[in-house]
Amino acid sequence: MEYKAKVIAGLLAATCVFSIIALILSAVNVKDVFLPPGTKYGMVFDAGSTHTALYIYQWPANKENGTGIVSQVETCTVNGSGISSYADDPAGAGASLKPCLDKAMTLIPAEQQRDTPAYLGATAGMRLLRKQNSTKADQVFTEVTKAIQEYPVDFRGAQILTGNEEGSFGWITVNYLLDTLIKFSFAEKWEHPQGTEVLGALDLGGASTQITFQPGVTIEDKNTSVLFRLYGTNYSLYTHSYLCYGQTQALKMLMADLHQGNLSSQHISHPCYPRGYQENITTAELYNSPCVTAPSTPSPAQVLMVTGTGDPAVCSAAMQKLFNFTCGTNRTCGFNEVYQPPVRGQFFAFAGFYYAFHFLNLTSQQSLTHVNTTVWAFCNKTWQELVETFPQDQYLQTYCSVATYILTLLVDGYKFDENTWSSIHFTQKAANADIGWTLGFMLNLTNMIPTEPLEHLKGHQPSLWAGAISFIVLAIVVGLLAILLQCFWKSK
Repeated sequence: MEYKAKVIAGLLAATCVFSIIALILSAVNVKDVFLPPGTKYGMVFDAGSTHTALYIYQWPANKENGTGIVSQVETCTVNGSGISSYADDPAGAGASLKPCLDKAMTLIPAEQQRDTPAYLGATAGMRLLRKQNSTKADQVFTEVTKAIQEYPVDFRGAQILTGNEEGSFGWITVNYLLDTLIKFSFAEKWEHPQGTEVLGALDLGGASTQITFQPGVTIEDKNTSVLFRLYGTNYSLYTHSYLCYGQTQALKMLMADLHQGNLSSQHISHPCYPRGYQENITTAELYNSPCVTAPSTPSPAQVLMVTGTGDPAVCSAAMQKLFNFTCGTNRTCGFNEVYQPPVRGQFFAFAGFYYAFHFLNLTSQQSLTHVNTTVWAFCNKTWQELVETFPQDQYLQTYCSVATYILTLLVDGYKFDENTWSSIHFTQKAANADIGWTLGFMLNLTNMIPTEPLEHLKGHQPSLWAGAISFIVLAIVVGLLAILLQCFWKSK
Protein backbone atom coordinates (compact mmCIF):
# COMPACT_ATOMS: atom_id res chain seq x y z
CA MET A 1 0.00 0.00 0.00
CA GLU A 2 2.81 2.36 0.92
CA TYR A 3 4.68 1.55 -2.33
CA LYS A 4 1.55 2.30 -4.41
CA ALA A 5 1.13 5.67 -2.72
CA LYS A 6 4.75 6.58 -3.40
CA VAL A 7 4.45 5.69 -7.11
CA ILE A 8 1.23 7.66 -7.58
CA ALA A 9 2.66 10.62 -5.65
CA GLY A 10 5.74 10.55 -7.87
CA LEU A 11 3.61 10.50 -11.01
CA LEU A 12 1.50 13.40 -9.76
CA ALA A 13 4.64 15.36 -8.92
CA ALA A 14 5.98 14.72 -12.44
CA THR A 15 2.64 15.86 -13.86
CA CYS A 16 2.93 19.13 -11.93
CA VAL A 17 6.54 19.67 -13.02
CA PHE A 18 5.73 19.00 -16.69
CA SER A 19 2.73 21.34 -16.50
CA ILE A 20 4.80 24.14 -14.95
CA ILE A 21 7.50 23.73 -17.60
CA ALA A 22 4.86 23.83 -20.36
CA LEU A 23 3.34 26.96 -18.81
CA ILE A 24 6.73 28.67 -18.63
CA LEU A 25 7.58 27.78 -22.27
CA SER A 26 4.22 29.05 -23.47
CA ALA A 27 4.58 32.35 -21.56
CA VAL A 28 8.17 33.37 -22.32
CA ASN A 29 9.41 35.12 -25.50
CA VAL A 30 5.89 35.81 -26.84
CA LYS A 31 6.01 37.99 -29.99
CA ASP A 32 3.49 39.72 -32.26
CA VAL A 33 3.07 37.70 -35.45
CA PHE A 34 1.66 39.66 -38.40
CA LEU A 35 -0.75 37.91 -40.73
CA PRO A 36 -0.23 38.23 -44.50
CA PRO A 37 -1.83 41.44 -45.83
CA GLY A 38 -5.26 41.26 -47.40
CA THR A 39 -5.84 42.07 -51.08
CA LYS A 40 -7.54 45.15 -52.47
CA TYR A 41 -9.05 45.43 -55.96
CA GLY A 42 -9.59 48.32 -58.34
CA MET A 43 -11.25 48.76 -61.76
CA VAL A 44 -10.47 51.35 -64.45
CA PHE A 45 -12.27 51.82 -67.76
CA ASP A 46 -10.01 53.25 -70.46
CA ALA A 47 -12.53 55.01 -72.70
CA GLY A 48 -10.34 55.82 -75.70
CA SER A 49 -11.29 57.44 -78.98
CA THR A 50 -11.53 54.15 -80.91
CA HIS A 51 -12.41 51.58 -78.23
CA THR A 52 -12.99 51.04 -74.50
CA ALA A 53 -11.30 48.48 -72.26
CA LEU A 54 -11.76 47.53 -68.59
CA TYR A 55 -8.67 46.80 -66.51
CA ILE A 56 -8.91 45.00 -63.16
CA TYR A 57 -6.04 45.43 -60.69
CA GLN A 58 -5.13 44.10 -57.26
CA TRP A 59 -2.60 45.10 -54.61
CA PRO A 60 -1.75 44.15 -50.99
CA ALA A 61 -3.69 46.19 -48.45
CA ASN A 62 -0.42 47.40 -46.94
CA LYS A 63 1.83 49.59 -49.12
CA GLU A 64 5.48 50.41 -49.75
CA ASN A 65 6.31 54.02 -48.81
CA GLY A 66 2.71 55.06 -49.43
CA THR A 67 2.19 53.46 -52.87
CA GLY A 68 0.63 50.08 -53.64
CA ILE A 69 2.38 47.18 -55.39
CA VAL A 70 -0.23 46.77 -58.11
CA SER A 71 -0.67 43.87 -60.54
CA GLN A 72 -3.06 43.41 -63.46
CA VAL A 73 -5.65 40.69 -62.88
CA GLU A 74 -7.63 40.84 -66.12
CA THR A 75 -8.48 43.03 -69.08
CA CYS A 76 -11.78 43.05 -70.97
CA THR A 77 -12.28 44.79 -74.31
CA VAL A 78 -15.70 46.40 -74.73
CA ASN A 79 -17.46 45.56 -77.99
CA GLY A 80 -17.90 48.43 -80.42
CA SER A 81 -16.21 51.79 -80.83
CA GLY A 82 -15.24 54.33 -78.17
CA ILE A 83 -17.97 55.92 -76.04
CA SER A 84 -17.62 59.19 -77.98
CA SER A 85 -19.11 57.37 -80.99
CA TYR A 86 -22.39 57.07 -79.02
CA ALA A 87 -23.05 60.82 -79.11
CA ASP A 88 -26.41 60.20 -80.80
CA ASP A 89 -27.17 57.06 -78.73
CA PRO A 90 -25.87 57.73 -75.19
CA ALA A 91 -27.81 54.79 -73.71
CA GLY A 92 -25.84 52.51 -76.02
CA ALA A 93 -22.61 53.71 -74.41
CA GLY A 94 -23.79 52.53 -71.00
CA ALA A 95 -25.12 49.23 -72.31
CA SER A 96 -21.83 48.47 -74.06
CA LEU A 97 -19.97 48.35 -70.72
CA LYS A 98 -22.16 45.73 -69.05
CA PRO A 99 -20.60 42.50 -70.41
CA CYS A 100 -17.20 43.56 -69.04
CA LEU A 101 -18.75 44.62 -65.73
CA ASP A 102 -20.41 41.18 -65.50
CA LYS A 103 -17.01 39.57 -66.06
CA ALA A 104 -15.43 41.71 -63.36
CA MET A 105 -18.02 40.58 -60.82
CA THR A 106 -16.97 36.96 -61.39
CA LEU A 107 -13.32 37.82 -60.67
CA ILE A 108 -13.60 40.08 -57.62
CA PRO A 109 -14.71 38.28 -54.41
CA ALA A 110 -18.32 39.17 -53.55
CA GLU A 111 -17.40 40.34 -50.05
CA GLN A 112 -14.93 42.87 -51.49
CA GLN A 113 -16.94 44.27 -54.39
CA ARG A 114 -18.54 47.15 -52.45
CA ASP A 115 -15.07 48.31 -51.35
CA THR A 116 -13.60 48.11 -54.86
CA PRO A 117 -12.98 51.57 -56.35
CA ALA A 118 -14.13 51.86 -59.97
CA TYR A 119 -13.33 54.68 -62.39
CA LEU A 120 -13.96 55.58 -65.99
CA GLY A 121 -11.36 57.77 -67.62
CA ALA A 122 -12.06 59.16 -71.10
CA THR A 123 -9.28 60.51 -73.28
CA ALA A 124 -9.03 62.45 -76.53
CA GLY A 125 -12.20 61.11 -78.18
CA MET A 126 -14.36 62.61 -75.44
CA ARG A 127 -12.17 65.74 -75.32
CA LEU A 128 -13.10 66.29 -78.96
CA LEU A 129 -16.80 65.51 -78.39
CA ARG A 130 -16.94 67.97 -75.48
CA LYS A 131 -15.30 70.56 -77.70
CA GLN A 132 -17.79 69.82 -80.47
CA ASN A 133 -20.98 69.36 -78.38
CA SER A 134 -20.70 69.51 -74.58
CA THR A 135 -24.36 68.55 -74.09
CA LYS A 136 -23.91 65.25 -75.93
CA ALA A 137 -20.71 64.56 -74.01
CA ASP A 138 -22.53 65.07 -70.71
CA GLN A 139 -25.33 62.73 -71.85
CA VAL A 140 -22.81 60.00 -72.64
CA PHE A 141 -21.23 60.39 -69.20
CA THR A 142 -24.65 60.27 -67.54
CA GLU A 143 -25.46 56.94 -69.21
CA VAL A 144 -22.12 55.26 -68.50
CA THR A 145 -22.35 56.42 -64.88
CA LYS A 146 -25.87 54.99 -64.61
CA ALA A 147 -24.68 51.64 -66.02
CA ILE A 148 -21.71 51.29 -63.66
CA GLN A 149 -23.78 52.30 -60.62
CA GLU A 150 -26.04 49.29 -61.21
CA TYR A 151 -23.15 47.12 -59.94
CA PRO A 152 -22.05 46.72 -56.29
CA VAL A 153 -18.76 48.64 -56.63
CA ASP A 154 -17.47 51.90 -55.16
CA PHE A 155 -17.87 53.98 -58.33
CA ARG A 156 -15.88 57.19 -57.99
CA GLY A 157 -16.85 58.92 -61.18
CA ALA A 158 -16.39 59.25 -64.92
CA GLN A 159 -14.05 61.98 -66.05
CA ILE A 160 -12.13 63.28 -69.04
CA LEU A 161 -8.41 63.01 -68.39
CA THR A 162 -6.32 65.97 -69.46
CA GLY A 163 -3.69 65.22 -72.06
CA ASN A 164 -0.94 65.75 -69.48
CA GLU A 165 -2.60 63.29 -67.08
CA GLU A 166 -2.84 60.69 -69.84
CA GLY A 167 0.82 61.14 -70.73
CA SER A 168 2.18 61.14 -67.19
CA PHE A 169 0.10 58.13 -66.06
CA GLY A 170 1.45 56.25 -69.10
CA TRP A 171 4.97 57.18 -67.95
CA ILE A 172 4.24 55.74 -64.48
CA THR A 173 2.99 52.50 -66.06
CA VAL A 174 6.12 52.03 -68.18
CA ASN A 175 8.54 52.69 -65.34
CA TYR A 176 6.64 50.59 -62.81
CA LEU A 177 6.54 47.58 -65.13
CA LEU A 178 10.23 47.94 -66.00
CA ASP A 179 11.28 48.09 -62.33
CA THR A 180 12.76 51.59 -62.42
CA LEU A 181 10.48 52.92 -59.64
CA ILE A 182 10.65 49.98 -57.23
CA LYS A 183 12.15 46.49 -57.35
CA PHE A 184 11.96 43.32 -55.25
CA SER A 185 15.53 42.75 -54.05
CA PHE A 186 17.48 39.59 -53.22
CA ALA A 187 16.91 40.52 -49.56
CA GLU A 188 13.20 39.81 -50.26
CA LYS A 189 12.00 43.37 -49.79
CA TRP A 190 10.87 46.18 -52.06
CA GLU A 191 13.57 48.79 -52.67
CA HIS A 192 14.12 51.85 -54.84
CA PRO A 193 16.63 50.75 -57.55
CA GLN A 194 19.94 52.56 -57.16
CA GLY A 195 21.61 54.08 -60.23
CA THR A 196 18.68 53.23 -62.53
CA GLU A 197 17.55 55.81 -65.10
CA VAL A 198 13.82 56.21 -65.54
CA LEU A 199 12.37 55.69 -69.02
CA GLY A 200 10.50 58.11 -71.27
CA ALA A 201 7.02 57.29 -72.62
CA LEU A 202 5.64 57.86 -76.13
CA ASP A 203 1.92 57.23 -76.58
CA LEU A 204 -0.05 57.41 -79.83
CA GLY A 205 -3.81 57.15 -79.58
CA GLY A 206 -6.56 57.71 -82.10
CA ALA A 207 -7.05 61.41 -81.35
CA SER A 208 -3.95 62.52 -79.44
CA THR A 209 -0.28 61.75 -78.88
CA GLN A 210 1.75 62.20 -75.70
CA ILE A 211 5.45 62.52 -74.88
CA THR A 212 6.66 62.28 -71.27
CA PHE A 213 10.21 62.05 -69.94
CA GLN A 214 12.59 63.28 -67.25
CA PRO A 215 14.71 65.96 -68.92
CA GLY A 216 18.29 66.79 -68.01
CA VAL A 217 17.50 70.51 -67.80
CA THR A 218 15.12 72.77 -65.89
CA ILE A 219 11.65 72.75 -67.48
CA GLU A 220 11.03 76.30 -68.74
CA ASP A 221 7.28 76.06 -69.34
CA LYS A 222 5.44 75.08 -66.13
CA ASN A 223 2.38 74.07 -68.19
CA THR A 224 4.43 71.10 -69.42
CA SER A 225 5.75 70.14 -65.96
CA VAL A 226 4.28 67.57 -63.59
CA LEU A 227 5.50 66.29 -60.21
CA PHE A 228 4.80 62.83 -58.77
CA ARG A 229 5.77 61.20 -55.50
CA LEU A 230 5.93 57.42 -55.81
CA TYR A 231 7.39 54.91 -53.32
CA GLY A 232 8.95 57.75 -51.34
CA THR A 233 10.74 59.37 -54.32
CA ASN A 234 9.87 62.60 -56.15
CA TYR A 235 9.88 62.76 -59.96
CA SER A 236 9.79 65.99 -61.99
CA LEU A 237 8.67 65.28 -65.56
CA TYR A 238 8.16 67.04 -68.86
CA THR A 239 4.87 66.01 -70.49
CA HIS A 240 2.70 67.31 -73.30
CA SER A 241 -0.28 66.00 -75.24
CA TYR A 242 -1.08 67.09 -78.78
CA LEU A 243 -4.83 66.93 -79.40
CA CYS A 244 -5.79 66.04 -83.00
CA TYR A 245 -2.38 64.44 -83.61
CA GLY A 246 -3.47 60.92 -82.76
CA GLN A 247 -3.31 58.47 -85.64
CA THR A 248 -6.97 58.57 -86.72
CA GLN A 249 -7.37 62.33 -86.55
CA ALA A 250 -4.01 63.05 -88.18
CA LEU A 251 -4.85 60.85 -91.17
CA LYS A 252 -8.26 62.53 -91.36
CA MET A 253 -6.51 65.93 -91.47
CA LEU A 254 -4.26 64.62 -94.25
CA MET A 255 -7.26 63.43 -96.28
CA ALA A 256 -8.96 66.80 -95.84
CA ASP A 257 -5.82 68.65 -96.98
CA LEU A 258 -5.65 66.46 -100.09
CA HIS A 259 -9.32 67.14 -100.81
CA GLN A 260 -9.03 70.88 -100.31
CA GLY A 261 -6.14 71.00 -102.75
CA ASN A 262 -8.75 70.48 -105.49
CA LEU A 263 -12.24 71.18 -104.14
CA SER A 264 -13.81 71.26 -107.59
CA SER A 265 -13.08 67.56 -108.08
CA GLN A 266 -14.83 64.57 -106.53
CA HIS A 267 -11.59 62.62 -106.80
CA ILE A 268 -8.74 62.54 -104.25
CA SER A 269 -5.29 61.29 -105.26
CA HIS A 270 -3.74 59.87 -102.09
CA PRO A 271 0.07 59.47 -102.21
CA CYS A 272 0.16 57.41 -98.98
CA TYR A 273 -2.29 54.77 -100.21
CA PRO A 274 -0.94 51.92 -102.38
CA ARG A 275 -1.06 52.46 -106.11
CA GLY A 276 -4.25 50.87 -107.44
CA TYR A 277 -6.19 51.03 -104.17
CA GLN A 278 -9.59 52.77 -104.21
CA GLU A 279 -12.23 53.64 -101.61
CA ASN A 280 -15.18 56.00 -101.29
CA ILE A 281 -15.71 58.52 -98.51
CA THR A 282 -18.44 61.10 -98.00
CA THR A 283 -17.69 64.70 -97.13
CA ALA A 284 -19.86 64.22 -94.02
CA GLU A 285 -17.48 61.50 -92.79
CA LEU A 286 -14.42 63.52 -93.71
CA TYR A 287 -15.44 66.73 -91.95
CA ASN A 288 -17.17 65.32 -88.86
CA SER A 289 -14.34 66.23 -86.48
CA PRO A 290 -13.29 69.53 -84.88
CA CYS A 291 -9.73 68.60 -85.87
CA VAL A 292 -10.62 69.10 -89.53
CA THR A 293 -11.49 72.52 -90.90
CA ALA A 294 -14.33 72.16 -93.38
CA PRO A 295 -14.41 74.20 -96.60
CA SER A 296 -16.82 77.14 -96.64
CA THR A 297 -19.54 75.31 -98.55
CA PRO A 298 -19.17 71.55 -98.04
CA SER A 299 -21.79 69.27 -99.52
CA PRO A 300 -22.50 66.63 -96.82
CA ALA A 301 -23.98 64.19 -99.32
CA GLN A 302 -21.03 64.38 -101.73
CA VAL A 303 -19.21 61.09 -102.29
CA LEU A 304 -15.48 61.35 -102.94
CA MET A 305 -13.44 58.66 -104.66
CA VAL A 306 -10.01 58.16 -103.10
CA THR A 307 -7.34 56.59 -105.31
CA GLY A 308 -3.92 55.57 -104.05
CA THR A 309 -0.90 56.74 -106.02
CA GLY A 310 1.79 55.09 -103.86
CA ASP A 311 4.36 57.89 -103.88
CA PRO A 312 6.43 57.91 -100.64
CA ALA A 313 8.16 61.23 -101.39
CA VAL A 314 4.88 63.06 -101.99
CA CYS A 315 3.34 61.23 -99.02
CA SER A 316 6.10 62.46 -96.70
CA ALA A 317 5.82 66.02 -97.97
CA ALA A 318 2.03 66.02 -97.52
CA MET A 319 2.42 64.64 -93.99
CA GLN A 320 4.84 67.40 -93.00
CA LYS A 321 2.28 70.05 -93.94
CA LEU A 322 0.16 68.90 -90.97
CA PHE A 323 2.78 70.32 -88.59
CA ASN A 324 4.34 73.68 -87.82
CA PHE A 325 8.00 72.94 -87.09
CA THR A 326 9.11 76.51 -86.38
CA CYS A 327 9.97 77.50 -82.81
CA GLY A 328 9.77 80.85 -81.07
CA THR A 329 12.89 82.91 -80.38
CA ASN A 330 15.50 81.20 -78.17
CA ARG A 331 13.23 78.25 -77.44
CA THR A 332 13.52 74.55 -78.06
CA CYS A 333 10.24 73.04 -79.12
CA GLY A 334 8.51 69.96 -80.41
CA PHE A 335 6.05 71.28 -83.00
CA ASN A 336 3.29 73.87 -83.26
CA GLU A 337 5.52 76.13 -81.10
CA VAL A 338 5.05 73.95 -77.99
CA TYR A 339 8.07 74.02 -75.68
CA GLN A 340 10.01 70.77 -75.39
CA PRO A 341 13.49 70.18 -73.94
CA PRO A 342 15.81 67.86 -75.91
CA VAL A 343 14.87 64.20 -75.65
CA ARG A 344 16.99 62.28 -73.13
CA GLY A 345 17.39 58.64 -72.12
CA GLN A 346 15.57 55.50 -73.24
CA PHE A 347 11.94 55.67 -74.43
CA PHE A 348 9.13 53.14 -74.69
CA ALA A 349 6.77 53.78 -77.62
CA PHE A 350 3.44 51.97 -77.29
CA ALA A 351 -0.19 51.84 -78.47
CA GLY A 352 -0.39 53.21 -82.05
CA PHE A 353 3.39 53.52 -82.31
CA TYR A 354 3.67 49.75 -82.08
CA TYR A 355 1.19 48.15 -84.50
CA ALA A 356 2.32 49.46 -87.90
CA PHE A 357 5.99 49.10 -87.02
CA HIS A 358 5.35 45.57 -85.77
CA PHE A 359 3.73 44.72 -89.11
CA LEU A 360 6.79 46.10 -90.91
CA ASN A 361 9.19 44.22 -88.57
CA LEU A 362 10.66 47.49 -87.31
CA THR A 363 10.35 46.93 -83.55
CA SER A 364 13.87 45.58 -82.94
CA GLN A 365 15.67 48.92 -82.55
CA GLN A 366 16.90 49.04 -86.14
CA SER A 367 18.70 52.19 -87.27
CA LEU A 368 16.74 55.19 -88.51
CA THR A 369 18.24 54.69 -91.98
CA HIS A 370 16.96 51.10 -92.06
CA VAL A 371 13.50 52.20 -90.90
CA ASN A 372 13.29 54.90 -93.58
CA THR A 373 14.40 52.47 -96.28
CA THR A 374 11.88 49.83 -95.21
CA VAL A 375 8.96 52.27 -95.07
CA TRP A 376 9.92 53.77 -98.43
CA ALA A 377 10.08 50.33 -100.06
CA PHE A 378 6.71 49.31 -98.59
CA CYS A 379 5.05 52.55 -99.76
CA ASN A 380 6.28 51.86 -103.30
CA LYS A 381 4.43 48.53 -103.51
CA THR A 382 1.21 48.35 -105.53
CA TRP A 383 -2.11 47.34 -104.02
CA GLN A 384 -2.09 44.12 -106.03
CA GLU A 385 1.36 43.18 -104.71
CA LEU A 386 0.28 43.81 -101.13
CA VAL A 387 -2.97 41.85 -101.38
CA GLU A 388 -1.16 38.88 -102.88
CA THR A 389 1.42 38.95 -100.08
CA PHE A 390 -0.94 39.76 -97.16
CA PRO A 391 -4.41 38.63 -98.25
CA GLN A 392 -6.06 38.64 -94.80
CA ASP A 393 -4.98 42.01 -93.35
CA GLN A 394 -7.87 44.47 -93.07
CA TYR A 395 -5.59 47.44 -92.32
CA LEU A 396 -3.24 46.83 -95.24
CA GLN A 397 -3.98 50.10 -97.05
CA THR A 398 -3.14 52.18 -93.94
CA TYR A 399 0.35 50.94 -93.04
CA CYS A 400 2.23 53.29 -95.36
CA SER A 401 0.26 56.30 -94.09
CA VAL A 402 0.69 55.34 -90.43
CA ALA A 403 4.39 54.48 -90.71
CA THR A 404 5.12 57.73 -92.56
CA TYR A 405 3.15 59.68 -89.95
CA ILE A 406 5.05 58.01 -87.08
CA LEU A 407 8.39 58.83 -88.71
CA THR A 408 7.38 62.45 -89.26
CA LEU A 409 6.08 62.78 -85.70
CA LEU A 410 9.12 61.21 -84.03
CA VAL A 411 11.87 62.72 -86.17
CA ASP A 412 10.56 66.13 -87.19
CA GLY A 413 8.09 66.59 -84.32
CA TYR A 414 9.75 65.13 -81.21
CA LYS A 415 13.28 65.68 -82.62
CA PHE A 416 14.71 62.15 -82.48
CA ASP A 417 17.68 61.77 -84.84
CA GLU A 418 20.00 59.02 -86.06
CA ASN A 419 21.81 59.00 -82.69
CA THR A 420 18.77 59.02 -80.39
CA TRP A 421 16.51 56.84 -82.57
CA SER A 422 18.08 53.65 -81.19
CA SER A 423 16.87 54.66 -77.70
CA ILE A 424 13.22 54.06 -78.74
CA HIS A 425 11.75 50.66 -77.83
CA PHE A 426 8.54 49.90 -79.74
CA THR A 427 6.42 47.57 -77.61
CA GLN A 428 2.87 46.58 -76.72
CA LYS A 429 3.37 44.99 -73.29
CA ALA A 430 5.89 44.90 -70.47
CA ALA A 431 6.09 42.28 -67.72
CA ASN A 432 2.94 40.62 -69.17
CA ALA A 433 0.84 43.74 -68.58
CA ASP A 434 -0.65 46.17 -71.07
CA ILE A 435 1.10 49.52 -71.39
CA GLY A 436 -1.25 52.47 -71.12
CA TRP A 437 -2.38 55.13 -68.66
CA THR A 438 -4.70 52.97 -66.50
CA LEU A 439 -2.05 51.16 -64.40
CA GLY A 440 -0.27 54.46 -63.72
CA PHE A 441 -3.60 55.97 -62.73
CA MET A 442 -4.25 53.13 -60.28
CA LEU A 443 -0.73 53.33 -58.83
CA ASN A 444 -1.09 57.05 -58.24
CA LEU A 445 -4.56 56.46 -56.79
CA THR A 446 -3.20 54.05 -54.17
CA ASN A 447 -1.34 57.04 -52.71
CA MET A 448 -4.78 58.34 -51.68
CA ILE A 449 -6.25 55.02 -50.46
CA PRO A 450 -5.46 54.53 -46.74
CA THR A 451 -3.16 51.68 -45.82
CA GLU A 452 -4.87 48.93 -43.83
CA PRO A 453 -2.91 47.96 -40.66
CA LEU A 454 -1.73 44.37 -40.69
CA GLU A 455 -3.65 42.02 -38.39
CA HIS A 456 -1.48 40.31 -35.78
CA LEU A 457 -1.61 37.47 -33.28
CA LYS A 458 0.56 36.49 -30.31
CA GLY A 459 3.07 33.87 -31.38
CA HIS A 460 6.15 31.91 -30.26
CA GLN A 461 9.27 30.63 -31.83
CA PRO A 462 8.55 27.17 -33.33
CA SER A 463 11.09 25.42 -31.05
CA LEU A 464 9.56 26.88 -27.87
CA TRP A 465 6.06 26.08 -29.03
CA ALA A 466 7.05 22.49 -29.87
CA GLY A 467 8.67 22.13 -26.43
CA ALA A 468 5.58 23.45 -24.64
CA ILE A 469 3.33 21.02 -26.54
CA SER A 470 5.68 18.13 -25.71
CA PHE A 471 5.55 18.85 -21.97
CA ILE A 472 1.77 19.27 -22.07
CA VAL A 473 1.47 15.84 -23.68
CA LEU A 474 3.84 14.34 -21.08
CA ALA A 475 1.84 15.90 -18.25
CA ILE A 476 -1.39 14.46 -19.65
CA VAL A 477 0.10 10.99 -20.16
CA VAL A 478 1.65 10.87 -16.69
CA GLY A 479 -1.53 12.21 -15.09
CA LEU A 480 -3.63 9.55 -16.84
CA LEU A 481 -1.18 6.89 -15.76
CA ALA A 482 -1.52 8.03 -12.14
CA ILE A 483 -5.32 7.82 -12.39
CA LEU A 484 -5.17 4.35 -13.91
CA LEU A 485 -2.85 3.11 -11.18
CA GLN A 486 -5.09 4.58 -8.49
CA CYS A 487 -8.15 2.83 -9.93
CA PHE A 488 -6.78 -0.54 -10.97
CA TRP A 489 -3.70 -1.24 -8.78
CA LYS A 490 -5.10 -3.56 -6.19
CA SER A 491 -3.29 -3.96 -2.88
CA LYS A 492 -2.51 -7.43 -1.70
